[in-house]
Amino acid sequence: MTDEQPPDPTRSPDHSPVVGAGVGARVGTRVLARAHERGRPEFPRAAADWLAAGEARTVLELGAGTGKLTRVLLAAGHDVHACDPDEAMLEVLRDTLPGVRASTWSGGDLPAADRSVDVVVCVDTFESLDHERALPEIARVLKPGGHLAVVHHERDERIPWVRRLGRLLGTTARRAVDEPGSTHEVLVHSTLFSFVEESSFKSWQDVNRETVVDLARSHLGGRDEDELDQALAEVVAFYDEFGRGMDGMQLPYVVRGHRTQVVHQPGLFADGGALGELPEPEDAAVAGSFLSDGTDTDMLLIDFR
Repeated sequence: MTDEQPPDPTRSPDHSPVVGAGVGARVGTRVLARAHERGRPEFPRAAADWLAAGEARTVLELGAGTGKLTRVLLAAGHDVHACDPDEAMLEVLRDTLPGVRASTWSGGDLPAADRSVDVVVCVDTFESLDHERALPEIARVLKPGGHLAVVHHERDERIPWVRRLGRLLGTTARRAVDEPGSTHEVLVHSTLFSFVEESSFKSWQDVNRETVVDLARSHLGGRDEDELDQALAEVVAFYDEFGRGMDGMQLPYVVRGHRTQVVHQPGLFADGGALGELPEPEDAAVAGSFLSDGTDTDMLLIDFR
């Protein structure tokens, strides 16, 4: 038994990032997962607290990746079952968070029983799901009074150098709030869920000459060898022009969240039952974030479906 880690083909012997020399051909899913872990931003605790909306909740996390949000939810005292379609990502998660339940999930049946979890959190991938299939499954596993929370990172590209980095990473803008298929539009039109709350949180990622390559590789790893090498070289040149050497730079993000309470419908459960009543008393803490006594003006616009 040894504590020595296997060699990482994305690093040179002095641990600096390798660019060129055909690195793209050697980048597999496990290497991309490690790059994702090193290069993607963390989640602020305030965002995790808002998403879970309570203490000691049972959380089913979809799109967990390498566990960026998982570890924050665990630190807040929640019981988390992490799911992701990429087994390589889950291998990294299991290495860094031993003992956490982790399952491969690609959009089919969720690995949870009827009415068994307080919160389902969907990280970064909600808009790419098959909503007609995924939303009934999410509603099925939620307890009465439980809720769905959706969260994603957005780089703050109002800043010119951040916008330029975004162009190098080749990422596309998310759908506008009122655009079909956007998180907001999908949730407000679903009969399985109630009123939708939104919130956002500022976050900064410390980026240096090594981790900016990891960030780029995690976005660009699907490209062919020559194209990837060129793209990584452009990112390094960008950093050398705008970065601060060993001191690095702070990359600004906005963490955007949506959450909505489940409204159970007939036919969701194996017993054919449905639940439409208000949450039980033990769910009052989380329910208070979603229910109203009618005195707030936002509740005057009610869609009686």
